Amino acid sequence: MTTRRAALGAVVGAGAALIGRQAFAQADAPVYPAIGRVRRLSPKLDGIIPPDAVIEQLADGITWAEGPTWVREGGYLLFSDVPGNTMYRWSAKGGKEVFLKPSGYDGPPTRIFREAGSNGAIVTVSGDLVIADCGNRGLAKVDPLTKRKTVLASAYGGKKFNSPNDLVEMRDGPLRGAIYFTDPPYGLEGLDASPAKEMAFNGVYLLRPDGRVMLVDDTLTFPNGIALSPDGKRLYVSVSDPNRPVIMAYDLGFDGLPNASEVFFDAAELVKAGGPGLPDGMKVDVDGRLFASGPGGLMILTPSAELLGVIETGGTVANCAFGDDGRMLYLTSNHILARVRTRTHGLTSRA
Repeated sequence: MTTRRAALGAVVGAGAALIGRQAFAQADAPVYPAIGRVRRLSPKLDGIIPPDAVIEQLADGITWAEGPTWVREGGYLLFSDVPGNTMYRWSAKGGKEVFLKPSGYDGPPTRIFREAGSNGAIVTVSGDLVIADCGNRGLAKVDPLTKRKTVLASAYGGKKFNSPNDLVEMRDGPLRGAIYFTDPPYGLEGLDASPAKEMAFNGVYLLRPDGRVMLVDDTLTFPNGIALSPDGKRLYVSVSDPNRPVIMAYDLGFDGLPNASEVFFDAAELVKAGGPGLPDGMKVDVDGRLFASGPGGLMILTPSAELLGVIETGGTVANCAFGDDGRMLYLTSNHILARVRTRTHGLTSRA
């Protein structure tokens, strides 16, 4: 992608292809193409995303962008091209660079996999990079320097996982360091019909700090994105099923397992309206609002499930992550990486 240098004030037009920078910006700061729009459904959104906010396209040339996570220690973003079996690093200085390839399956040629790369990723409270290693069918810790992997979990009940997709860490309390993750069949060729699929269901799991894997839910058709409320008492799981496109909410007990569950948000009407995408990856801000992928783009939902607006990139949004000072929201959207400035603060970016 070509960038242009600018030190002039921002001039944003409705059809502008490039954004000017404020007069105080450094002369060598790159300027990125403006894309999409923020569709505002409530005036409350102005306090979360400024009315003049612009969506910037940072990188392209990706097969399917997923799993963004901000690495605060190094000041860069990691994200995955799942079918491309590559994890990228993006920074304002270096742009898009290969971080890990292959990011997932690294064995001999096989027809088992539909998507062989890594997917979701987090930086834990202890500073470890942990990925949903879709292609290797488990969770793995990755050394950022040597790129060596340490498998954290690969099976439940003696059977291999399908293809772990997304994950979130419990950052406080007695279960601090525990990881919740989803395991749909998206990585396997044939999905549920794959002969390599050992599980009879597509599960949501809890990897406890002691290494034990606990089953959270085995009833969802295509569990995908996953997030926790700020107090760690509520777990959210998106279901990427066109016949039941919902976000589930689970009230967690002291042991980290659900006491109750309910449909938090039903996106069926948005699917009918024709917006691209389904419920997918999501993050939570410090006030408990969900920034959740869904039909049309990235939905902004209050803790009571009120839809305030949608960030539209012009394509399907798979996931998002807060980075920089915690107020910059990065979006992985089909073949591109984008970002938009917010007035809120990402939950995990303060940990």
